[in-house]
Amino acid sequence: MIAKLKGLLDETGADWAVIDVSGVGYLVHCSTKTLAALGEKGEACTIYTDLQVSENDMRLLGFAEAAERDWFRLLTQVQGVGSKVGLAILSALSTGEVQQACSQGDAATIARAQGVGPKLAGRIVNELKDKAGALPGGAGVAAVASPVGGASADAVSALENLGFKPAVAARAVAAAQGELGEGASEGDLIRVALKRAAG
Repeated sequence: MIAKLKGLLDETGADWAVIDVSGVGYLVHCSTKTLAALGEKGEACTIYTDLQVSENDMRLLGFAEAAERDWFRLLTQVQGVGSKVGLAILSALSTGEVQQACSQGDAATIARAQGVGPKLAGRIVNELKDKAGALPGGAGVAAVASPVGGASADAVSALENLGFKPAVAARAVAAAQGELGEGASEGDLIRVALKRAAG
C-alpha cells in the first residue's frame, strides 16, 4: 500500500492534487486544509496517503499530517461516511475540533461539514466517542500530555503562538522536558521542542 508520497506539487484542483514523484504523477484526493498546506505549484511536498479500493474504483486520498489520515480512517469506518464525506468533515474542521466534538458528543459541530446531516453527525459522535482520546489531534491528547505550570506551560503556549497545534506543542515540550530535566528554562524547552515539533 502507498503510505506516503514525497515529490513536487504538479497540479491542483478543487479537491485533488497531482504529486510528481520521480516523473510519475499521482492523483491524490485531498481536503481543502491539506491542499492549502501543500504550497505552490512546483514546490517540494510530502503527503500521507490512504489507498481505497472498491469494486469499480481505486482512489488515493492525501493528508498533510498523519493525524489527519488517522482520523479519516476512523471516520470512514462509520456507516454512511464514505471518502467524500470524510474529506468534507476534515475540510470543515481541524483534527482537534473533530476529536473534541466526538469526545464531548457535540454532533452540531460535525454537522457543519457539507453533506453531513444531524442524524449522521449523531452516529459519528456516538461511534467515535470512546475512540476520540486514542488519536492525536486535539484537546484529549493535549490534556494528557501537556506539562502543568511554569516554564513548560509557557513553552507550550509559545509553540502554539508559532502555529503548532496544541497537541503537537504539548508532546514536543513534554519530550523536551524529559530530555532536559525538570529544572530546564523556558528558552531551552522551546529550543529543543521546536526541533522535535518540526522534525
